[in-house]
Amino acid sequence: MKKVLYILPALCMLLQLVSCGTYNSLHHQPVTQGYNATVPVLQHQPGGGATYGNNFLLQNKQGLWEMYVEGDPLQRGLITGALSQDLIVRQEQLFLEKVKEIVPSKFKLSLLRQFLKWYNRKVYLHVPEEYQTEIYGLSQYVSHEYDDVAPPYLRVLYLHAAHDIGHALKDLSLVGCTSFAAWDENTEDGSLLLARNLDFYAGDEFAQNKIVSFVKPDEGYPFMSVTWGGMIGTLSGMNAEGLTITLNSGKSDVPMVAKTPISILARDILQHASNIEQAIAIAKKHEVFVSESMMVGSAHDHKAVLIEVSPEKFGVYDVPNTSQLICSNHFQSDAYKGDKNNDEAIVNSHSEYRYERMTQLLEQHGKVNPVKAAAIMRNTDGLNNLPLGYGNEKAINQLLAHHSVIFKPEHRQVWVSSNPYQLGAYVAYDLDEVFGSEHNNNTTSLAIDSLLIPEDNFVHSDAFKNYEQYRVQDRVLDKAIKDGAVLPANFIAGYQSLNPDFWVVYYKAGLYNYNRGYYTAARAEFEKALTKEITTLPDKQKTQEYLDKINKKLN
Repeated sequence: MKKVLYILPALCMLLQLVSCGTYNSLHHQPVTQGYNATVPVLQHQPGGGATYGNNFLLQNKQGLWEMYVEGDPLQRGLITGALSQDLIVRQEQLFLEKVKEIVPSKFKLSLLRQFLKWYNRKVYLHVPEEYQTEIYGLSQYVSHEYDDVAPPYLRVLYLHAAHDIGHALKDLSLVGCTSFAAWDENTEDGSLLLARNLDFYAGDEFAQNKIVSFVKPDEGYPFMSVTWGGMIGTLSGMNAEGLTITLNSGKSDVPMVAKTPISILARDILQHASNIEQAIAIAKKHEVFVSESMMVGSAHDHKAVLIEVSPEKFGVYDVPNTSQLICSNHFQSDAYKGDKNNDEAIVNSHSEYRYERMTQLLEQHGKVNPVKAAAIMRNTDGLNNLPLGYGNEKAINQLLAHHSVIFKPEHRQVWVSSNPYQLGAYVAYDLDEVFGSEHNNNTTSLAIDSLLIPEDNFVHSDAFKNYEQYRVQDRVLDKAIKDGAVLPANFIAGYQSLNPDFWVVYYKAGLYNYNRGYYTAARAEFEKALTKEITTLPDKQKTQEYLDKINKKLN
């Protein structure tokens, strides 16, 4: 976000010159004629759920919201909006309040709004008509509190590109998602199995109300996805044909205009492809504006591949001679050999480290099954089981995931993690049962209790309690560093005791002491940080730079 603020003043002048370029975007209206415009009349249920014919929303005992919606694009949007209105309003509030927290200046927020209108001026040209219509229906149920940002329809459309914009302008590609696929001799029953962690973080509350969405469109394949209120795009999902898709971001240049949001591209594939060939064909039709690796698993093909897209290149990574595929946050296809951004990501980020750790974990667990997959996705240690400290982005489990998901495409089965992070129970669903049944006035969870993977015992440990307290104290220390405040004498020692293996607790203590002129104390902390597994090469270099500065001051 800081990068955005640096260029906003210059862009303000540019916007005056190109304002005519935003006119069509701001006045665009999606197609609604010919679709079912019936306004849903809900039957509300205890606990916040509701039904409307076969459509329903309920919260299961693990805390996941389950939503089933069917119909044409407009009807799907209207029903989704009506059923999940409270969740939509809450998620938008959390997201936009987070933006205000990052950009507290009203003037800069005003510039940011103008920038986003200009930046998103061509998004509507790259979103398929049916999804524009669906978004329009949903937008009838958003709050009017943020109409100063953009009118409801445009605002919901913009929010579908928010991940991509943040990814491009803030290098959120360094927040790492990890996934794997295995089949044949690498799984317990020989069938295809995939698992992923979505390490997307927009605050603790943003991840509270996860929705397991089941959609039966009038055209295309029925599918499920894990989402949140207001999002019709796909981040993790599987359709009734046993085709799965998950997203892992890559390193991007800063683009000058938004095009197809990655979540919309993934949704198009999920709804309209039954095999890998069709998924590739759909991906080639879209112009994207950030780099993304999409792991596509296929029951029909009995394997998985990576479709790697960016504004300039397109690649497919297949592993014809093996039955295991791993994805972190760098590209692997021939199209990206020698790519500058990709090479930098491998050297400077933690992507390669997590790739190697996943390889190691799969070797350790042997033939995987859903229970073993859950254990792998919950693992917090580093290479050779080295303690990394909790929250280290080098870990497969960074303890900030929005969700984790496990697929068995040939069985049409999926497991979705519940809070906290991916430590809560993985709740199981069978798509053949979900889409093969009527759900009129349904008030019962679709989950299969017999297949539930229990919560991780770690959630009941002192180490987890300490980690949660560490996160609170970490924000206190950040504020003190920012404001130049003085902390109690025993604060630093207590803070470090909560997460002693994490390099950050020593780095921030060093920074706190450095800013106060306590150079000897700061040097000891920076030296201790360097004995830990530091997340990225730039972080390690930054720590060493502080040590060099201190040594010059003290010598």
